[in-house]
Amino acid sequence: MKRTTAVFLAVLLFAGACDGSSTSSSSGGTTPGVTDTEIVLGTHMPLTGPAAAGYSKIAPATKAYFDFVNAGGGINGRKITYKVKDDAYNPATTQQVVRELVLQDKVFAIMGGLGTPTHSGVLDFLKTNKVPDLFVASGSRSWNQPDKYPGTFGFNPDYTVEGKILGTYVKENLAGKKACFLGQDDDFGQDSLAGIEKILGAVVAKQTYVTSNPNVGPQMGALKSAGCEVVLLATIPGFTALSIGTAAKIGFKPQFVVSNVGSDPATVGKALGAAAPLLEGVVSANYLPLNTDDTSPWIQLFKKVNDQYNAGAEFDNNVVYGMSAAYLLVQSLQAAGKDLTRDGITAAVKKNGFQGPGLVPLRFSDKDHSGYGGEQLTKVQGGKAVFFGQAYTTDDGDGAVQPFTGQPVTPPQNGIPAA
Repeated sequence: MKRTTAVFLAVLLFAGACDGSSTSSSSGGTTPGVTDTEIVLGTHMPLTGPAAAGYSKIAPATKAYFDFVNAGGGINGRKITYKVKDDAYNPATTQQVVRELVLQDKVFAIMGGLGTPTHSGVLDFLKTNKVPDLFVASGSRSWNQPDKYPGTFGFNPDYTVEGKILGTYVKENLAGKKACFLGQDDDFGQDSLAGIEKILGAVVAKQTYVTSNPNVGPQMGALKSAGCEVVLLATIPGFTALSIGTAAKIGFKPQFVVSNVGSDPATVGKALGAAAPLLEGVVSANYLPLNTDDTSPWIQLFKKVNDQYNAGAEFDNNVVYGMSAAYLLVQSLQAAGKDLTRDGITAAVKKNGFQGPGLVPLRFSDKDHSGYGGEQLTKVQGGKAVFFGQAYTTDDGDGAVQPFTGQPVTPPQNGIPAA
């Protein structure tokens, strides 16, 4: 009996070593999702549901850049496989699909999971399973908890940083006007409001919405009744369109100042339809090159990749976002070295030193797992977002909002970051 058991165990061990799902590391262990020829990454995205407008374009753009890198030889001879699962912006579905990615697909890392309410529910699961959680597509401060979640890193400027920058614009340019707020009823809205009120003090009126109820009539009516002259929105694109469109229907014409995540003119304009001209003059901010800037070498690169590997999809700021995040992920894989491990890539991200399309620096360090540290203001003119002024950086505390004067870098000639 003992001999039979020993033989059975030996067979199991041999089968595990040959199944191709992992590769040996220098420590003698194995790394899920990594073989000599492949790196398997996964993500959850709202391909359908209330946040699909615009956001459903991010993952295909990320995959397109990975395919571009694969065509150039991959990362140390390994090709990137990117598994994208639809969670419909539903937190319960997010938990289900992330479990599938980790336990069934054996991904090396989760990359670019989108959404504050959705991703918040998988942090503990990813930590327990020691899965790197890279470049979350949201600006919640929840991603910046290096002691509690050492493997989780943001990408967007956090919403409090953004709120402080947008609040500074209102303070300096719209002083004396009644400022009000509408935000998503979760960390997105709460963190944005916290940043705004650090600069402006208490707003005159504040309202929230939930994504399951596409009716913001009561909220817009309340803000109109409060005499609001400036409305700051922490909204996803569909609700930016609902807010602006609903306000117009009731004769409410404040200056709208909108979070970056809900301000892409192409996405919001499409949702508004014939009412798209209502976007004219809307103020927002960005930290990546704008899709309409054909003089930017990053936009030239991303358009080339989009044409060749993304079936020439409509090129908007969601595509720029997806490819920018992919570029950073490739930099991280290169920095982690040939002996790719989960600990190795988290160490590489914390070391930072990355330079890419961002207008401001990334904040990654041992003590800071948030993403970009600031933004530059934009205004919709002629249906397009246009930068004005200069970029600003700040923190999510009481630090000052300061001009950033650093110069952007250009992409490598072949479009792929070097090791």
